[in-house]
Amino acid sequence: MEWITGHKIPIGHYGEAAFDWLIGNFLPFFDALSAGLSAIIGWITYALETPPALGVILAFAAFAFLMRRNLAAPLMTAAGLLLIVNLGYWRETTQTLALVIASTFVCMVIGVPLGILAARRQWIYNAMRPVLDLMQTIPTFVYLIPALILFGLGTVPGLVATVIFALPAPIRLTRLGIVSTPGALLEAGDAFGATGFQRLVNIEIPNALPQIMAGLTQTIMLSLSMVVIAALVGAPGLGVPVLRALNTVDIARGLEAGLAIVILAIILDRFFRIDEGGTR
Repeated sequence: MEWITGHKIPIGHYGEAAFDWLIGNFLPFFDALSAGLSAIIGWITYALETPPALGVILAFAAFAFLMRRNLAAPLMTAAGLLLIVNLGYWRETTQTLALVIASTFVCMVIGVPLGILAARRQWIYNAMRPVLDLMQTIPTFVYLIPALILFGLGTVPGLVATVIFALPAPIRLTRLGIVSTPGALLEAGDAFGATGFQRLVNIEIPNALPQIMAGLTQTIMLSLSMVVIAALVGAPGLGVPVLRALNTVDIARGLEAGLAIVILAIILDRFFRIDEGGTR
């Protein structure tokens, strides 16, 4: 045992050297990426904070009715958001919502094509699987440190950490939906002379839509679960009052901020969830 511990493999030093090389050679790229992501989040935040809170709430209620086609969803959406306004966490909620929208958009733009590719090529999925397992199991703080080094304090490292944490969900669920396409449908497409692209667009993706939407809701929930972690690196939002409540043992503030996160999670889940039988 002493021989083993006395000949430690310097994995940590190798990783540190790799990040030093990245910073030394690609710092302008990371600065540009950080500026771009910050701008996107800033635009979303501006769109949510500039109108009156009541107008944004009415817009969300209208969207809830459009998605669910019943009166219960918009009424619950409006009631939940009005409660958040009453508790005094509207600004933090819009900041958290901007981070969730940005991270979900990035995850879906990257995850859905990768899921389709993994479904089409088994060897690609075999190569991706250990990476996806690593992204889902590694402690969040481990990759939060390099994100902080590369992007500095603020919303961007929180966004990067959130994307890393949530990205496996749309990849896995999109692949599952594509590979679950019934063989009879694929054979019918081939019989009518459909090309590979036509079969993907007209048969496989529509059949996989419930799984893709499940990946979307999972991404939203995973992103919301990261708001407190993102607050540790300077990201604004509902994670900030939760951290302050934790540091000061303020039970009331912690319950109120936690309730705001729960309300936001329920509202977003109801927007996109597909119930059993394929109905919204």
